[in-house]
Amino acid sequence: MESLIYVVLVASLVALGFAFVFYRQMLKESEGTDLMKKIAEHVRKGAMAYLKQQYKVVIIVFIVLAVIFSVMAYFGLQNSWVPFAFLTGGFFSGLAGFFGMKTATYASARTANAARQTLNSGLQVAFRSGAVMGLTVVGLALLDVSVWFLILDKFIPADNHLIIITTTMLTFGMGASTQALFARVGGGIYTKAADVGADLVGKTEYNIPEDDPRNPATIADNVGDNVGDVAGMGADLYESYAGSILATMALGASAFATSAVEGMQLKAVLAPSLIAAVGVALSILGIFLVKTKEDAGMKQLLAALSRGTNTAAVLIAVAAFAIFAWLFGTETNQWWQISLSVVVGLFAGVIIGKATEYYTSQSYRPTQKVSESSQTGPATVIISGLGLGMLSTAIPVVTVGCAIILSYLCANGFHVEFTPENLSMGLYGIGIAAVGMLSTLGITLATDAYGPIADNAGGNAEMSGLEPEVRKRTDALDALGNTTAATGKGFAIGSAALTALALLASYVEEIKMALIRLGETLPNGVDAAQATLVDFMEAYNVNLMNPIVLVGVFIGAMMAFVFCGLTMNAVGRAAQKMVEEVRRQFREIAGILEGKADPDYARCVAISTKGAQREMMLPALMAIIVPIVTGVILGVAGVLGLLIGGLSSGFVLAVFMANAGGAWDNAKKYVEEGNFGGKGSDCHKATVVGDTVGDPFKDTSGPSLNILIKLMSMVSIVMAGLTVTFTLF
Repeated sequence: MESLIYVVLVASLVALGFAFVFYRQMLKESEGTDLMKKIAEHVRKGAMAYLKQQYKVVIIVFIVLAVIFSVMAYFGLQNSWVPFAFLTGGFFSGLAGFFGMKTATYASARTANAARQTLNSGLQVAFRSGAVMGLTVVGLALLDVSVWFLILDKFIPADNHLIIITTTMLTFGMGASTQALFARVGGGIYTKAADVGADLVGKTEYNIPEDDPRNPATIADNVGDNVGDVAGMGADLYESYAGSILATMALGASAFATSAVEGMQLKAVLAPSLIAAVGVALSILGIFLVKTKEDAGMKQLLAALSRGTNTAAVLIAVAAFAIFAWLFGTETNQWWQISLSVVVGLFAGVIIGKATEYYTSQSYRPTQKVSESSQTGPATVIISGLGLGMLSTAIPVVTVGCAIILSYLCANGFHVEFTPENLSMGLYGIGIAAVGMLSTLGITLATDAYGPIADNAGGNAEMSGLEPEVRKRTDALDALGNTTAATGKGFAIGSAALTALALLASYVEEIKMALIRLGETLPNGVDAAQATLVDFMEAYNVNLMNPIVLVGVFIGAMMAFVFCGLTMNAVGRAAQKMVEEVRRQFREIAGILEGKADPDYARCVAISTKGAQREMMLPALMAIIVPIVTGVILGVAGVLGLLIGGLSSGFVLAVFMANAGGAWDNAKKYVEEGNFGGKGSDCHKATVVGDTVGDPFKDTSGPSLNILIKLMSMVSIVMAGLTVTFTLF
């Protein structure tokens, strides 16, 4: 049965192989005119220079943490494999972002040039290039999972074999989450500082078009799209994907540890990665189904992308039943009950995606109403967008709530009794639902990564002075990209909620393993090796009447808001410097506005780079330090409260910020299409202000929150030995 992991290994290589094929196909496309090539080269160099600098900072943090984990392992507070697993998780997460960004910087000019022919040509180049990111992420994640399983299977001793393997593998999820948080926060600060600076001065003060080559911040803005929305997003969804698989593998090892059926525990452990492996093949099929007609409007473009994602989702639902019937047999009801949990996760993902599309696309009434509010100025645009974002949280929250309950009940046979067996099986079902939601990430991430490529293509078309029809086509692709990006963020946030709940249960397993390593029992004297989840909760008094749990909940809720405050202020400070620099250049460099002199693009790139490097450290380190301090001071009950508070407030806040930001952005696009006065009108300027407020909402603070939720869980898991050894309560 162990040989099934080789199926996962082969699937990872297939994903990476197709990613390489799509990458080579993209490179064969023409980059267009010499000026288009020159602009693309500026963006490419700026993006690579930033990423190189960011990785230098991140490497130092990783070395320090790896040393700490090594010391913990030396004193028996952690498994000795943890430092290595942590480093590989961070390495592959960074590699996923790097490959995605490298592809995007080569694809933007080629997309613009393809759009000179037809809209469908531009869509094909941008989407296939985005598919490189999607397939690279799932390929590297499954490669990491399968290789680590094979290594640990050979070297971990027989006692609690699979539980030790899966809890050890969870720590490479911490490496992925740490790298992802630095990438998202740093890239988000970079891109939004440049974007806000370019928009506030260029559009509202000097009334020049977006991406106009006369604007000194325009190259920095295009660089930012790549480092934030591509490299950051790739690292982000890598850790979401890997985290859901790893958490569910750990829950499977625990839920089936006492199964009387031979090999059932191993089958439950391998099932999540097998579903993900089949999802790779179906994602590739979906990618080939995406195409549209030349005269397509926004709804037709959305339908083209939906055709690919929906086909993959339906087929993975069917495949789940076949996989569990084969693994678990059809003698009992477990095979179809757990399969239903996968279907629940898929449905939840579709509903969240559709709700996000409804609230953020200019094809629908909510965003159009934000555009209408521009007739009375920027203040009403901001009020309208905030209200929309708040209202938009209802459907995702209710959907995730229903998904949690349904996947729990499906997996445990629809038993509501709170017994150890029902609880373990139910939690496994929740984890499987998260895997189901992310199983077709290869194509859903392609629709997300496509957005920044289309945005950069529009910038290249504008700066290269291509004919208006080309810019019209790239604007259509860009507007679609804003919606798909918002949908992708909603998808990532929804999966984060399910995965974080699974990680809570995994934290309990890691506490038990830490006690076993230290030769200790639970506080109530129960043998840790025999303790159930119910025993654990009773031993540590994990209930809402315990003030320590409540204090932890408050700290977790606070973390979401403090984190957003730090990242929002970071964007504000960096954007202020950018605005001042753009104004200075317009004022001091003669001939810029007439197109007779070139702006100092490099200076603006440097401002964004320095701002991002300086500002990303505090919020990222806070996410690592607070769970450790909470564990030492408040103990296990306090940490569980922290994770619950962070999950509940962070999930709702992330949905609100992502949807409000997406709606403001597309409200501006709706005006630019000729509504309410079109470009250059007072209404347009009002929506630009709304868009600049929404920029850090949707591209910095909001998407970083789902990483914060999972990183705090991962840190708590890795530091479990420290918590049970040195806690004050």
